[in-house]
Amino acid sequence: MQLTLLKCKLHRACVTHAELDYEGSCAIDEELMRRAGIREYEQLHIYNVTNGERFTTYAIRAEAGSRIISINGAAAHKARPADRVIICCYAAMTEQEAAVFKPALIYCNEHNEVTGTGDAIPAQAA
Repeated sequence: MQLTLLKCKLHRACVTHAELDYEGSCAIDEELMRRAGIREYEQLHIYNVTNGERFTTYAIRAEAGSRIISINGAAAHKARPADRVIICCYAAMTEQEAAVFKPALIYCNEHNEVTGTGDAIPAQAA
C-alpha cells in the first residue's frame, strides 16, 4: 500500500508578489527551496492563512537570497502581497518508508527569513 505523507513545508511564508500575467507557478527563493527539499517544478499545495484560499500549483526558482514568494498566473487571484501562506509538498511512500520518514518543516517570519526548523509537529493540546 502507498501512503501520502507531508514531505516538507514552508510554514507562514509571506507572499512578496502576485503576478497575474506571469506564467503560472509559485516562485520561491532558491535557498528556501533547498532548505525544505522542494524541487523545481514539484507540485505544491498552498494554504493561504490570511484569506482561507487553498490551491495547487508548481514550484519555480526565484533568485537565491531574494526571499521571494511569488504567486503567479491564475493563482494570483488567490493571494496578495503580505498574505501569510503555508506551502506544502507531499510524497507517496510505503508503510515501511513512512514508519521512519521525517518531514522537513521550515518556519518563516514576515521577511521569509528562517526562524526555525523541525521534523515533527507536537501533539495538539486540548
